[in-house]
Parts: sequence; C-alpha cells; structure tokens
Amino acid sequence: MPRPLMMSIAAVERDTGLSKDTLRVWEKRYGFPNPVRDAQGERCYPLDQLERLRLIKRLLDVGHRPGRVVALPVADLQTLAEHSADALVPPAHAASQATPRSPATPVPHGASGPDRAARTAEATWVTDALARVDAHDVAGLKRILAKASVHLGLAHFTSDVVAPLLQAMGEGWLRGRFQVPQEHWVSHCLQQSLHSAIHALPPALPEHAPRVLLSTFPGEPHAMGLLMVEAWLSLLEAQPINLGPQTPLWDLVHAAANHHADVVALSFSASAPATLVQDTLLEFRAKLPPRIALWVGGRHPLLLRRPPPGVLAMDDLDTLRAAVNTWRTHHPRQPVATAP
Repeated sequence: MPRPLMMSIAAVERDTGLSKDTLRVWEKRYGFPNPVRDAQGERCYPLDQLERLRLIKRLLDVGHRPGRVVALPVADLQTLAEHSADALVPPAHAASQATPRSPATPVPHGASGPDRAARTAEATWVTDALARVDAHDVAGLKRILAKASVHLGLAHFTSDVVAPLLQAMGEGWLRGRFQVPQEHWVSHCLQQSLHSAIHALPPALPEHAPRVLLSTFPGEPHAMGLLMVEAWLSLLEAQPINLGPQTPLWDLVHAAANHHADVVALSFSASAPATLVQDTLLEFRAKLPPRIALWVGGRHPLLLRRPPPGVLAMDDLDTLRAAVNTWRTHHPRQPVATAP
C-alpha cells in the first residue's frame, strides 16, 4: 500500500504561515498537530492535518485565540468558521445602503462620498471581480482591477474595491468557497494593481513629507496591509518606504537610519502573539532614536486597549491622516531660497 503524501515542517510553515516553533509548541501543549517521523527523524504532516492547520490559521487571523481553536475537531472548526464568516458580513440594512467598507479604510478627508449610483457601481466592481475568482480567471480579474483603478482613482479603488474584495475573500475562504491558491493569486493581482497606481502618483515634495518606513516584525507575514497603508500615505503626500513584511529588529533600526526616516510604521494582525506586541515592540522602541516616531496599526486587541508608551496606535485612516498632519505642524515647510 503506498504511503500517504506527507509535508515537511518547512513546507507546512511556508503553506500556512505558522512558524515551526508554533507548530512544535502546539504539538506539545494541545496534542495537535500530530506529525509522524521520517527515516531521518524529521517531522512530517499528512495532508488532512495540513488542511486543518489552514483552517486554524484563518480563524486566528480573524481574532480567535490558539487555546480556543487548536484542539477542536474539524467539524467544530468548520462550524466556528461559518459563524466567523457571518460576523464579517455587514448587516443587511447596511449592505443595501452602501458597498461594504473596511473600517480601516475610510474615504480621505476632503473627498465627497459617492452617491447611490456610484456605490452601486463600486459594488459591481467587487461582484464582477469575485465572479472572475470563482472562474479561476486570472487575466479577467487583472482587467477588472485595471479598469477600476483608472475609473475610481487610488483612494476609492483602495477603500471600495481592494478592502471589500479582501474581506470577501476571507469570508469565502472560511465558508469553503475559495481555496488557498485562489487567495494567493488574488493577493498577487491586488498587489500588482496597487503598485501600478501608487507609482503613477507624482512624488511628494521632500521638504514637507515625512519619510515613513513600513514593515512588520518577524512572525507577521501579512503584506497587503502594508501596501494599502503605502497607498494612503502616498495620497497624503508622505514618503512611504515599504520594506515588506518580517524585517528583523536590528535591520529595521539600521534601515531607519540609512533612509533618514522620520517614522517607522508597523502592522499587527489580530493573531499576533502577545509577546510580539508587548515585549518586542517595547524593545524596538528603546532601540530607535527618540526623534523617530513609532506608529502601529492593525486590529490586535492589546494595541486597541493599551498601546505601549512612546507608541502611537491607530485603527483607521482618520488617525493616520491626523498623525501626518501633526508631523507637518511640528515640521513646518522650509522656505525655498531664491536667487537675488
């Protein structure tokens, strides 16, 4: 009888985003996962455990804690996933009034809200995009995103297409509508569209634009949030420098110095370990020069309740805009010297 297909611990880490250390701790603490050993004594994971780990990771990403979900059987995980997906859907009366909007992506100050016809059009962009995802039509999704970016502009494209599409993908993943490969190529298409739209903007005036270094700590693999913040900072005429996710602490400190950063901005998902938010963030603040501000965003409950000292926590773009404006107040535009 052929041996079932197994995945190495390194492959499981790449596939799920769960670190090797996390997998080992769960194995000891919760009795799951339960790997077998190969001829060399290395951990190997059957595919059914990989699927269960993917579902656990998604539940962690929407705010559930490991102690509640890791030991649950698959049927209970699926029920919890359905309930979590229901919680992601806006109420029916709100859905009838407007396109679902991420609470972290409001319309920028000074931009008038779209009327009902415009909202309906924006909802159509998302509906059409999801139809292309269902059909596994990569080229079709790219065409829709390119047209929406041009038609709506970067501000509304980010808030009214990118954010609700990501929300719908997360909900669909929980319900079993979408699989991991779809999630990956959709994320790649969105990144390409945002990159193109950001690069089409004129550069900010350097003498009045804070240089904001963007990244996450090791163990935080989410990159889309960083890219969306890069888009908003570009619209606010700041100078974002996106390092991508998972930059080691001392590398972040050196990068801040090398780029003459005014601000380091970090993102934390709801599932980030508490020690990352409490201990590591405090350690990083101590390593940064006092002149460099430290901004953090995301939906981690510790940040929302009790941010560490010396750290500015923000959970929406109004606070991001206010932070940029405050920086400008304390760093007024320098007069440009003119020839006599």
